[in-house]
Amino acid sequence: MAHLSANDPIVILSYARTPMGGLQGALSDVDATELGATAVRAAVERAGIAGEDVERIYMGCVLPAGLGQAPARQAALKAGLPQSVQATTVNKVCGSGMQTVIMGAEALAAGSLDMVVAGGMESMTNAPYLLKKHRSGARAGHDTAYDHMFLDGLEDAYAGGSMGSFAQTIADEYQLTREAQDEYSIESLRRAQAAIANGGFAGEIVPVTVKSRKGETIVDTDEQPGRGNPEKIPTLRAAFAKEGTITAATSSSISDGAAAVVLTRESIAQAKG
Repeated sequence: MAHLSANDPIVILSYARTPMGGLQGALSDVDATELGATAVRAAVERAGIAGEDVERIYMGCVLPAGLGQAPARQAALKAGLPQSVQATTVNKVCGSGMQTVIMGAEALAAGSLDMVVAGGMESMTNAPYLLKKHRSGARAGHDTAYDHMFLDGLEDAYAGGSMGSFAQTIADEYQLTREAQDEYSIESLRRAQAAIANGGFAGEIVPVTVKSRKGETIVDTDEQPGRGNPEKIPTLRAAFAKEGTITAATSSSISDGAAAVVLTRESIAQAKG
């Protein structure tokens, strides 16, 4: 393996993502590893490389409970990559997917790898509820079911509180007004809806086939923007504090989906044409 020189930068060969599904929405029957596999398979195909060319895959996944061992390896094998591929699942909460790209780029820069897949996958819909006491037996009385999505994804592990409540604290600290946030959200929604209407996302989205008792459904469009109504945004109640400024419209959506990129060095890309 050749080591990186100043004239051999890291490049992105290809990228692919699934549509983004809403909570209990269009992708609710597809688990995270299947979503991840869909994105990985498409990214590898678009890169014009063979599965055997991929040496390592990094996939972010914050809510792995119930998925089975090594979600990144599951996604790799379901995508058609060989058993020889090294697979690492990364959990850095919201930064997980970006961290996989950093890790892939670092490995390529060090010269320890020539071809890497990096990405992230999540099915927030399918995050299970957890019964902590049942390993030893609840004995008697009521028990508590913990929401994996909240416990391991959306709540602070130290002082408690939701990520939204901390966002509200930051909004207060920086004096971000309700009006400014609403305007930003409305413009974001407008752009997303326009891009969908104009086919602006078609080049990055790979459709997902959802199988159910009723047959197969092809999902090829982001779900949440279609539900948005810009006229209602200024009328929504505050979500995280009685007199707060953040609403459901100005918060991150609870979504299902996956994305992947293929990374290599420029010299490798040129050699492969």
